Amino acid sequence: MNTLLRTGALCAALLLSQTASAQLFRPADNAPPSPPAVAGKLATRGELKGIRVYEMRMVRRNDVLVVEADISNTLNDDRFVYYRFKWMDGGGMQVGDGESWKQLKVMGQQVQTVKAVAPNARGEDFRLEFNVE
Repeated sequence: MNTLLRTGALCAALLLSQTASAQLFRPADNAPPSPPAVAGKLATRGELKGIRVYEMRMVRRNDVLVVEADISNTLNDDRFVYYRFKWMDGGGMQVGDGESWKQLKVMGQQVQTVKAVAPNARGEDFRLEFNVE
C-alpha cells in the first residue's frame, strides 16, 4: 500500500513538473517564428495555423517597388491563405485604393512565393496582410 501511494505521488509530481508538462503538451506547430525583419512587414489576422513567412525580397524596377514573399506551410495539412499587400508612401499614408484579398492554397510542407507590384512610384513601403484557414 505504501509503495502504491509513493508511486502515485511520484507520477503526480512528474506530471505537474514544468519539464514533464512541456514534453507532454508540446504544441503541434513547433516552427520558429518569422524573422524580426520579416515580422515587421506582416499584419496577421487570427491564428497562423502552421503558416510562416520566412523571407521577403524587394527591389525597385522602373521606379516601382516589387515585392516577393515566401509563404511556408510547416504542417502536413493543406491550408488556405488569404492575403493582400497594403502600399504606403514615405510618411506611412496608404498609396492607391488598396488591393482585393487573394486566395492561395498552400499544401502541407510546401513553400509558395507571392509577388506584388506597387501601384505607382509613390509606394515606398508595404505590409503583407494575411489570414489562414
